[in-house]
Amino acid sequence: MAERMSSISKLKPGNFIEIDGEPCRVLKITLSKPGKHGSTKARIDAVGIFDNRRRNLLKPSSGDVPVPLIEKKNGQVVNISGTIAQIMDLEDYSTFEATIPEELRGKTQAGSEVLYWKIGERVIVKELK
Repeated sequence: MAERMSSISKLKPGNFIEIDGEPCRVLKITLSKPGKHGSTKARIDAVGIFDNRRRNLLKPSSGDVPVPLIEKKNGQVVNISGTIAQIMDLEDYSTFEATIPEELRGKTQAGSEVLYWKIGERVIVKELK
């Protein structure tokens, strides 16, 4: 998965980081006071983009964390089969399959345009256009 590094001290809630190889959105950052034998620690609470699982990360606040590269693209739904949509990218006309999120099921139809995020080789549909 393509990624870059970002300093923990520059993170804010809403930013994206990678915890245990899973792209996550930061919910909360808590800093502890420096102790007698250590530096300030940062506790990062995040939720997975693909699986909605909560994850925590505890690192020194001067450390770095990997940040996933998220490509935001537009596509058109070609076909729907159950909860799987076949989507055609509107720039290079490539087709791929993606799971329709729970909140968009029933609203998504063949021919409608969607905004999707591509993170590495994984794809998630974010909204209808």
